Amino acid sequence: MTTTTHSSAPRRPAAGGLDPQARRRQRKSFFASIVGQLLEWYEWSAYAVFAPYIAAALFNPDDTVSGLLATFGVFAIGFLFRPLGGIVFGRIADRRGRRFVLVTTMLLMAGASVAIGLLPTFASIGLAASLLLLLARIVQGFAHGGESATANTYIAEISPARSRGLWGSAVFMTIFGGAFLAFVVGGIITGSLAEPQVQSWGWRIPFLLGAVLAVVALWLRVGMVESEVFEAEEDAEAPAGSSDAADSPVPTARTERDPAQDGLPAESFSARALAPLPPALSLVLVFFLVSGVAASNYTWTSYVSTYAQTQEGMDPNGAYWSLVAALVVGLASLPFWGWVSDRVGRKPVLYVFSIGIIVTVFPLTGFIDDRPWTLFVSTSIALFLLSAGAGLLACVMAETFPTSSRTAMIGFAYSMATAVFGGTTPYVNQLAVSQGVPWASNLFIAFAAALALWAAWRLPERKGIDLTIVR
Repeated sequence: MTTTTHSSAPRRPAAGGLDPQARRRQRKSFFASIVGQLLEWYEWSAYAVFAPYIAAALFNPDDTVSGLLATFGVFAIGFLFRPLGGIVFGRIADRRGRRFVLVTTMLLMAGASVAIGLLPTFASIGLAASLLLLLARIVQGFAHGGESATANTYIAEISPARSRGLWGSAVFMTIFGGAFLAFVVGGIITGSLAEPQVQSWGWRIPFLLGAVLAVVALWLRVGMVESEVFEAEEDAEAPAGSSDAADSPVPTARTERDPAQDGLPAESFSARALAPLPPALSLVLVFFLVSGVAASNYTWTSYVSTYAQTQEGMDPNGAYWSLVAALVVGLASLPFWGWVSDRVGRKPVLYVFSIGIIVTVFPLTGFIDDRPWTLFVSTSIALFLLSAGAGLLACVMAETFPTSSRTAMIGFAYSMATAVFGGTTPYVNQLAVSQGVPWASNLFIAFAAALALWAAWRLPERKGIDLTIVR
């Protein structure tokens, strides 16, 4: 279906089908979505990075273990509201468009970040400090559910089909990138301030800084274009003779279909690959796939530094910078695996992820001691393997669900999986360690990876498919 931008003067399309202005809008929209995601994940990760300090400031400081468990409990509760946000904002995105939701969720996340940065301490207002923190995390979780679902959908839909794996890997790059920024800020703060200063007010800095930077991301997002795949679906559903498309104030990313960017035609796929999956099975498969990624991700980017500090006696500054270096490895691995999947297919790369995590989780966690380099080595290997699954989530989910319900279904499956196997992972890890059975948390991660392995086996191979024919 041909889609046109609305302009007072026609423009001649450039070679390949995209006119220069449309190409610039597409790239600007991609950049705006990625920057916003990066800052939202930075704000989300900052909570886990500064968990020991938040526990002492906003919970009863007389019981360190209980305070840390409560802090990770609030972390998990925030995730429990992500499915609701994914469902609510997913339905809005499938009706009003992806751009509207991406702007709205940015505002909610920034507001909650400011609230956390300004919360009174437990010593000042008692239990109310803990409850206010919980409320702020609920708002963040609700917004994050909608943000994650919509960003995964949006990036996959505006990507060139033959490079969808590479472009889609940028979504998870923002997750690693957000954690990277959070650990950099953590390293700077703990390295430049004395321990009492960090505990008194230093832990508030990352939340207030994130809210300020969010203003820039919001400005970028206001100028985003709508996904052409979504616009094409809207045109197909519009009554004959409807003028809705002509009256739309939001320009589309392309003026003409670009053969170089079109997805592979239906004739390129087997009958099994094209056969519509039952909606319930689609949701289960994506839920299991995301579960495997989430359990590993929140262990190696959120909890492992806390473990190294509280259980192995590692210096906080050394732990932070070790994670920063390891996250660089993870960031570089994501586009690599996305590129590989565009050439050999999604399924082989997903097998590398799931089998690799199952085989290595026990030896990698056992390798960590009080020396920062051990944390770097273990985390780098884990993130390299994790990236094989994480980098493919956006493209695989988009190639599984139809356009008319894509965001809502991604919102439910993705957010539910991260709530069950992501938000609870730091809590499960800390609980297992506190009970003297750290192997139980490793078993939890291996089990989640086994679910992902089964999902990868059952999912059809749809590398490069035209998203408009996914049903």
